[in-house]
Amino acid sequence: MTPRPDESCVLVDGPWTHRFVGANGSRFHVVEAGTGPLVLFLHGFPETWYGWRHQLTALADAGYRAVAVDLRGYGASDKPPRGYDGYTMSADVDGLIRALGERDAVLVGHDLGGLVAWMAAAFHPPRVRRLVVCAAAHPLRLRTGLFSDPRGQLSASRHLLKFQVPRYEHVLTRDDAAIAAQLMTDWAGPWRTSAEFAHYLAHCRQAIQIPQAAFCALEAYRWVFRGALRPSGRRFVKLMQQPITSPTLHLHGGEDTGVLPRTAQGSGRYVAARYEWRLLDGVGHLLQQEVPDVVTAEILRWIKE
Repeated sequence: MTPRPDESCVLVDGPWTHRFVGANGSRFHVVEAGTGPLVLFLHGFPETWYGWRHQLTALADAGYRAVAVDLRGYGASDKPPRGYDGYTMSADVDGLIRALGERDAVLVGHDLGGLVAWMAAAFHPPRVRRLVVCAAAHPLRLRTGLFSDPRGQLSASRHLLKFQVPRYEHVLTRDDAAIAAQLMTDWAGPWRTSAEFAHYLAHCRQAIQIPQAAFCALEAYRWVFRGALRPSGRRFVKLMQQPITSPTLHLHGGEDTGVLPRTAQGSGRYVAARYEWRLLDGVGHLLQQEVPDVVTAEILRWIKE
């Protein structure tokens, strides 16, 4: 029987430093490069900090303190059984920025990390100096898309319905995480044929099989459906209607089949500050890796304005 991967599989060597930081009652694995103003990167599902490897080194070279974190429940971060609601995960970001010794940060999020970034900007606005969202609709815009576009966004998100099945984490990790690998392949766009994608896919397949990681990853999506039926969910919707006051750059792949461009494009209505939408033609859901130079240049342009 092949042993299951452990947390050491995400401690990839490179021109960066691995360390652990306590925030919001949990221990988080962070990967850091460079010095200067803080830029905090949040990854998506079913990924780890490693999805930001290109941007970490590029921003460090440009004079920034680039930090990528394994979200709660992922990679080498703590995997508590609870805390995968929007309130707690956004508070994780607030705590991380303070634990890193900063008052605020530029926040960059992709996919699930993008949703967390939207929530952090809404619930903790003093912490988010500027916001960059990749491949993630505003949570209320995504909610609208799921209900109003059954042949489009609901169909694209049908895996979220499967995630609600009890113990589905065992299905997700079966056969070397074959289902997780298929989802990523479907989302990846033309990049899926590259050797780098094969390398990254192997990394993510290992990471999602770390004990408890798959359960924790699914809990965030289960909260969305459970919360919709509870008072806390209605309160969440009301709070998320508050306009975002952080200048926001919204990057999205034109070939994204996970979060459809037409779903994400309406997110600007929730931003009171400057908002810029950029659609990247011929790019799928994993845009910061499919066209890393383009995404890095956009992030640096937005930070320097």
